[in-house]
Amino acid sequence: MHDLKAIRDAAADFDRGLARRGLAPHSARILDLDAARRAAQTELQEIQTKRNELSRGIGIAKSKGEPVEAIMAEVAAMKDRMAVLEGDERRLGEELDAILAALPNLPAPEVPDGADEHGNVEVRRWGSPRNFAFAPKQHFELGEALGLMDFSRAAKVAGARFTVLKGALARMERALGAFMLDTHTTEFGYTEVIPPALVNDATVFGTGQLPKFSEDLFRTTDGRWLIPTAEVPLTNLTADEILDEAALPLRWTAFTPCFRSEAGSAGRDTRGMIRQHQFSKVELVSIAHPDHSEAEHERMTSAAETILQKLGLPYRVMLLCAGDMGFTARKTYDLEVWLPGQQAYREISSCSNCGEFQARRMKTRFRPAESKGNRNVHTLNGSGLAVGRTLVAILENYQREDGTVEVPAPLRPYMGGLEKIGL
Repeated sequence: MHDLKAIRDAAADFDRGLARRGLAPHSARILDLDAARRAAQTELQEIQTKRNELSRGIGIAKSKGEPVEAIMAEVAAMKDRMAVLEGDERRLGEELDAILAALPNLPAPEVPDGADEHGNVEVRRWGSPRNFAFAPKQHFELGEALGLMDFSRAAKVAGARFTVLKGALARMERALGAFMLDTHTTEFGYTEVIPPALVNDATVFGTGQLPKFSEDLFRTTDGRWLIPTAEVPLTNLTADEILDEAALPLRWTAFTPCFRSEAGSAGRDTRGMIRQHQFSKVELVSIAHPDHSEAEHERMTSAAETILQKLGLPYRVMLLCAGDMGFTARKTYDLEVWLPGQQAYREISSCSNCGEFQARRMKTRFRPAESKGNRNVHTLNGSGLAVGRTLVAILENYQREDGTVEVPAPLRPYMGGLEKIGL
């Protein structure tokens, strides 16, 4: 959510930020509504003050035996006018809130301009793609040949964009989640959390999925939402709270199922596990001091990179352009892992600094130790990593010509010492 005072103070800057997002100017309409609402509030307060004075005058006049009919009529008229103003204030406020709730966060100054992924900027690479002596296969070809990845039975019981993993691949997914959690908790100080996978409207609004992106989510018959990522419940753990400055940063991680409708993705990645309705992910969330959120963003990205490095998976880091960032982000790094079967880098993690955007929606603040007044926290989130896509990357990068797949050394302790998958 945006700060109305900031828009009043720098309307042109606000519209320039929206323009970088590919949006039309909104400040004029916002400021018109804001001015009308504040005028209604001011008149309401003035009438209330005068009405109180007249009401006291009625008592005084009665005690003196003076007529009060005219004063009472004026008080009644004021009551009617107050009812109109209260309705105007409520209507204008709702319209203003609806506009602000639908506008994305503004990009940070260092975010490059661009309309889509073609405007993203490569920051660095790690690792070199392996040279295969054979034509590498895609993950679904390997998984089906091993008899451990079943798409037809998944479609039978659930429909398209679901997968059944069996045997060693099922164990590898579980191993990956445990390995990632252990790394983030022991090396980076994140606290492991098991959050609810069903959340209410206020929670999904707080992290920005509502009201604009409801079509991307699954909703239950009792009005709850299946989480699209653990970012949603983890970030909202501090909703409606005032934290002590000394408690910051709060760092949480969770390994959860995630559910997305993949609205608008028809025809994209229809084979395999890249784009699923249900998938597992290890999420990283930080609730940070505003002065330290940029450093926290770099730290979080490094934590996600560490998983890829430990697994020996080549990747690149992309700074997303203004037009390709998510709704709540002010700056985002995407980690893209190399997939030999596709001969392409594909996103495996997205790490974002949301600034105070989500904090305003959630009403999360902190109490500075040495100054008066409360301040908004900054929130950050990142994949550490998408577990299914990590499994995909392992299958493709560690495949052998005979169809077997080597198990990366860091995962072997989690898989009972298994060194390869296959005969």
